[in-house]
Amino acid sequence: MKKGYRGYGIVDHVEFPNKGIVITEDGERVIVKNSIPGQKVEFAVNKIKHKKAEGRLMQVIEKSKLETEKACPHFGACGGCTYQTVPYEKQLDMKLSQVKKLIVDAIGTEDEAGYKFLGIKGSPQNKEYRNKMEFSFGDEYKDGPLALGMHKRGSFYDLVTVSDCQIVDKDFRTILKVTLDYFSKNNISFYHRLSHVGYLRHLLVRKAVKTGEILVDLITSTQTDGFDEEELLAGWRYALLCHPYDGKFKGILHTENDSVADVVKNEGTEVLYGEDFFYEELLGLRFKITPFSFFQTNSLGAEVLYETAREFILDGDADSLSGKTVYDLYSGTGTIAQMMAPVCKEVVGVEIIAEAVEAAKENAALNGLSNCKFLAGDVLKVLDEIEEKPDYIILDPPRDGIHPKAIGKIIDYGVENMVYISCKPSSLARDLEIFAARGYEVKKICCVDMFPNTYHIETVVGLHRKDM
Repeated sequence: MKKGYRGYGIVDHVEFPNKGIVITEDGERVIVKNSIPGQKVEFAVNKIKHKKAEGRLMQVIEKSKLETEKACPHFGACGGCTYQTVPYEKQLDMKLSQVKKLIVDAIGTEDEAGYKFLGIKGSPQNKEYRNKMEFSFGDEYKDGPLALGMHKRGSFYDLVTVSDCQIVDKDFRTILKVTLDYFSKNNISFYHRLSHVGYLRHLLVRKAVKTGEILVDLITSTQTDGFDEEELLAGWRYALLCHPYDGKFKGILHTENDSVADVVKNEGTEVLYGEDFFYEELLGLRFKITPFSFFQTNSLGAEVLYETAREFILDGDADSLSGKTVYDLYSGTGTIAQMMAPVCKEVVGVEIIAEAVEAAKENAALNGLSNCKFLAGDVLKVLDEIEEKPDYIILDPPRDGIHPKAIGKIIDYGVENMVYISCKPSSLARDLEIFAARGYEVKKICCVDMFPNTYHIETVVGLHRKDM
């Protein structure tokens, strides 16, 4: 099988992340992403790596027997929600089996390594669950009408206007439609990714589940030739506020970004209406969230995740951390740290994103927690500067996992127990091999689904030092 070959086959199973293993009529194996077990697919081989063929999904010839759910109108064109045609319980089974395979390959089976796999917990909502979306401006095809939505699957340039997206609620869809209609009628150009010419770049929408507060931020370039920007933005603000919503507007913002990179970047933000923040509540704690703050995108799912982490940490003894110092490494906006603060002496959070650290400090004060300390910097470097030594360590690293040198420093503290919260099972499996080689054993594992209809999954792992 060579690059460029087009063929057919049946998807035997799917491995993380979203790798369908297709078996052809000749018995050859090809990795085809965005496929579901049982589908008959057509593929085109676009890569040969380590003698393994990888192909692009061209079309689904026959659906899988697993696919019994109705898809949203954007399914197939939009690059998200690969699993939405599969009933939610079956999605959970697929994700669980993928994580189990990675863990078994890394450290062995439950019997071999002595851990307990506690299954998978689903999201309280599997539709309309997201509290944040970043939409992009562009066109659905070259020189086509203005579009606002998500990138088409497999395309860097073309967009799909996801006006009926099912993972956000009606308020998100209304804001998207009002914004697209307004700028289309005013003939405002989008920022072209190749020529770097144009005005409209992204639309950031955030909505709190518990408080119902909405924050909207329009991200543009500073290229305003041909129109009065102040007048244009005033009209957009008025258009948004004229519509009814289930939630309530907390703020309407405008952010400038002239970076050539196709990312949402803050180079200056002005408030067009209200405030530049809103509040969300998790597990009885209140959090102030700004446009670019990191916060879990599924608020109700986050409560399940953090409850699971707290159960692992306390392990049935509410007083187990009394008088002890806890490290919360890769602490983000300090959600876990604040959750654990009432039951320990002190929590020290370390996070590389300075804005998140400032948000963590502000939120801790908002919640009346005086025993949280948050430090900005790379975990690898900051660990050398902290004077307090930990009695317990909580790890919640980014998708790439923990830097190998940082793992060494973490292990050298010799704490009896740790909890590792992972958003990428393959990175987790790699790191668990290192912990196992350095004297830690896995005690229990539980998956928590934060991203229904997609292949993403969170995993919580309890670690114990074997010689303790």
